[in-house]
Amino acid sequence: MSIRTTRLANGLRVVTDQMSHVETASLGVWVKAGARNERPDQHGLSHLLEHMAFKGTSRRSARQIAEQIESVGGDLNAATSHESTAYYARVLKDDVPLALDILSDILRDSVFDAEELRREQHVIVQEIGAALDDPDDLVHDLLQEAAFGEQPIGRPILGTAETVEAQGSDSLRAYLSEHYRAPQMIVGAAGAVAHDAVVEMAEGLFGDFATDAGEASAPARYVGGERRAEKDLSEANLLLAFRAPSFVDDDFYAARIAASVVGGGMSSRLFQRVREERGLCYSIYAFNWAFSDIGLFGISAATGPKDIEELVDTTTRELAAAIDEIDEDEVARARAQFKAGLLMSLESCAARAEQIARQSLFLDRTIPMEELVSRIDAVDVAHVRRILAGIILDSAPTLAAVGPVENLESAADIQERLRSAAKRAA
Repeated sequence: MSIRTTRLANGLRVVTDQMSHVETASLGVWVKAGARNERPDQHGLSHLLEHMAFKGTSRRSARQIAEQIESVGGDLNAATSHESTAYYARVLKDDVPLALDILSDILRDSVFDAEELRREQHVIVQEIGAALDDPDDLVHDLLQEAAFGEQPIGRPILGTAETVEAQGSDSLRAYLSEHYRAPQMIVGAAGAVAHDAVVEMAEGLFGDFATDAGEASAPARYVGGERRAEKDLSEANLLLAFRAPSFVDDDFYAARIAASVVGGGMSSRLFQRVREERGLCYSIYAFNWAFSDIGLFGISAATGPKDIEELVDTTTRELAAAIDEIDEDEVARARAQFKAGLLMSLESCAARAEQIARQSLFLDRTIPMEELVSRIDAVDVAHVRRILAGIILDSAPTLAAVGPVENLESAADIQERLRSAAKRAA
């Protein structure tokens, strides 16, 4: 890899990863502002801004934006998370200047036309409705709310119909001015790109963004709890989660490997016990979501109402047993899966661009692949057992459930199950 970083005079960083064997490039602008930066009356504004950025500038209409990028065979997209918003494009190498110009245009000079805003608000309200109707989307939003309560990180990224419809063009301009500042922005590119050329273009296109950083989001506090939505469905969708390390924590890699051992694939403990041996569900997996200052480690499963009790019992017993039973073979398999995923991602220009941009945005540096592999290889059985015990036993669980869940026990009861099972296993 050939990763280079340049910081412009205004604080904006340009990070590139040149891949000499490809003819395409992925590039974008990553901004350290997302749903966590919203006040209650701005709920959903980050996502609304992401949508409206494509709805026309003083130089290009919404249709012209789409036609210009697609006329060269490229594509343009964006994504909003709790902590960042990304605007990115994929193009052939000769069209990098066009893509950067369009990205700059939509972030510098969007007009936020009132009629376009009204239409897009209606589209997002439909998107919110679809999420509320989808048990998988809904249960994840409920988990976030239960884990973090009324904090911005606990609110759904999409917002509510009421808060989205309440926003006006002035709200969008004010949020853009407040949070889209050079020190909080990364221009990232990977593939057939020349670093110096990208820097030169970025200086001309983004060099006048504000030089002072905006206000940082408040630190997240894990509160734990439970949320349920009883619905007439054939299956109950369940999420059980615990506080976990952030992605800047030294224990992050051990937590990722613990999640893989517990429920990261067909050979994992939960898949084997819950699905293969008991046939209690079609899918069950563990996850480790990491934010910049906190994380969530959890289990996701869906099952019929008659199997809920056995599913919860089997899962809690397996989690507790894993603390003392995880062995070297399991950890070695999980390390191999983790490394393979990282190395396979290097074949994708888009994955490389996102990786170096996110690392630069939140760590203020890029991490060499050799260092990442070394950190993964350093995780041993004792470390995985210790971090898993801390995650499961040291914080109250968070429970989210959607569907026929009237007979599901409480988060407090599940916590007691876990502690009792851990004592028996010890």
